[in-house]
Amino acid sequence: SILGHSATCCDDLVDMLPHPFLLPSEQNGVQFTSTTLVTPTPTQTNPSGEEERETWGKKIDFLLSVIGFAVDLANVWRFPYLCYKNGGGAFLVPYLFFMVIAGMPLFYMELALGQYNREGAAGVWKICPIFKGVGFTVILISLYVGFYYNVIISWAMFYLFSSFTGELPWVHCNNTWNSPNCSDWADNGSVSDIYKATPAQEYFERAVLHIQDSNGIDDLGRPRWQLTSCLAVVIVLLYFSLWKGVKTSGKVVWITATMPYVVLTVLLLRGVTLPGAIDGIKAYLSVDFLRLCDAKVWIEAATQICFSLGVGFGVLIAFSSYNKFSNNCYRDAIITSSINSLTSFFSGFVVFSFLGYMSQKHNVALDKVARDGAGLVFVIYPEAIATLPGSSIWAVIFFIMLLTLGIDSAMGGMESVITGLIDEFKFLHKHRELFTLFIVVATFLISLFCVTNGGMYVFTLLDHFAAGTSILFGVLIEAIGIAWFYGVDRFSDDIEEMIGHRPGRYWRLCWKFVSPCFLLFMVVVSFATFNPPNYGSYMFPAWANMLGWCLAMSSMTMVPLYAIYKLCTLPGKFCDRLAYAITPETEHHLVDNGEVRQFTVRVNSIILYGNLHGSAVL
Repeated sequence: SILGHSATCCDDLVDMLPHPFLLPSEQNGVQFTSTTLVTPTPTQTNPSGEEERETWGKKIDFLLSVIGFAVDLANVWRFPYLCYKNGGGAFLVPYLFFMVIAGMPLFYMELALGQYNREGAAGVWKICPIFKGVGFTVILISLYVGFYYNVIISWAMFYLFSSFTGELPWVHCNNTWNSPNCSDWADNGSVSDIYKATPAQEYFERAVLHIQDSNGIDDLGRPRWQLTSCLAVVIVLLYFSLWKGVKTSGKVVWITATMPYVVLTVLLLRGVTLPGAIDGIKAYLSVDFLRLCDAKVWIEAATQICFSLGVGFGVLIAFSSYNKFSNNCYRDAIITSSINSLTSFFSGFVVFSFLGYMSQKHNVALDKVARDGAGLVFVIYPEAIATLPGSSIWAVIFFIMLLTLGIDSAMGGMESVITGLIDEFKFLHKHRELFTLFIVVATFLISLFCVTNGGMYVFTLLDHFAAGTSILFGVLIEAIGIAWFYGVDRFSDDIEEMIGHRPGRYWRLCWKFVSPCFLLFMVVVSFATFNPPNYGSYMFPAWANMLGWCLAMSSMTMVPLYAIYKLCTLPGKFCDRLAYAITPETEHHLVDNGEVRQFTVRVNSIILYGNLHGSAVL
């Protein structure tokens, strides 16, 4: 029976139920039952009651870490292109709409969740143990992403080393790696000509990736020693940034999180002076509101919000768990999520000033040079830089920016894995340095598949399946667990205990209704619009697609598998086990007495009571 928040209805119902059935009601913030007064368990500065947790050296260390993680390569190579092809400035309408109703509320939710419970992505689910599987889901996703994300950083490092030369190696077609199809822009007419390739394109595919030596994903070959060396350097940098915890990573981000802004500003000042730059910027900002009638535009805006803020990787939870308990996580959420979006918008000016220059220089339409993904930062942008006076210096500056953009995001992903697991398995706390070494070495070994001749095929497969539908599913379950099982009202109490005031009604409505509905819609759309991966004209075989789905499902299945495990290992009958599984661990003693804040269970009677404040009563 679904009941309103009415004391009279509750009393009538209690009279009809087998005695003793304890059904809570609420007055002035105090929980009552028909026989027992239940008050919320007071929480101290450290709610877990364990030894004091390590904290950030300075508040700015935390802010820079969050900004550095959220602001990554996608801000440069993804958002500007989406904005350009989806109505220019009109694209900001759906983007900002989804940012306000879903992006910021979920960002705020994860920061508050980690800060209050002071544990990693799995440990925070002591508030509702049956949902701990979603913690392992996001840890696995972060681990999978590390397998290929570090490879992008190694490409940037390869380009950086190649830039220390008088003439950049992707300028001409007279190199040993060039094919007969190589043609300079002046002879190419159209970059989309499938029979021609620019020097920069062949440098990336044939000199860096050596993809011409592979026939597909079933013909990988051995790891290339040049890329393997660059990958090893990246892994060493990551290890020494993470091995001592936030005390070291908090200092590294002073460079990695700020350097991209310096370089972007310098590149913008240089870009706007180039011929054709203003035309490129105008194309970037041109407003076409008719594009808003296309559902695909809204779907792409929603997808961009889901992935650009970094929600669902467990990183925000891990970072905020090292905050002081009284830190104002609400203000942090507003500041960092806003900076992330503004950075995406700002980078568009940098990108399109150079694209406009390329368009005019080679006398081709802008849409012939505009692209997203790796092709933008490893083909188009290097080619534009190569035409500038002092091109080697500009190339070094640009690829240092790519390195710093990638490093702090990779640090965040690994910190999510490390913090999540050492908080779950306490004996690892004393061996953090060794465990960090184990994680980075394991990541390096798996990443070797991506630096073979056919490594780009492995990279594409991982990128397509590792963090697509699975990350949306993980955030959906996370939102349901907090809003509908732990309870929005209790979650708001936790935030009030930390920062001194409760979240407004807007935030509570978003957490309880808007964000879960948005995420459910995105999961459905993700399945409905799924397309098999491809690299150019290469289509992956059926077994590769099956392997990709197994990878995606391996993280998503952690939710039901852990729930089943939890229900099977708890004591008592099924109803008792269910009560334990959905009750915060600190209140398990109340289950023994039948005094459960959210749920009261008896063998013959199960009633769901909808609490207007956001918690459920069983």
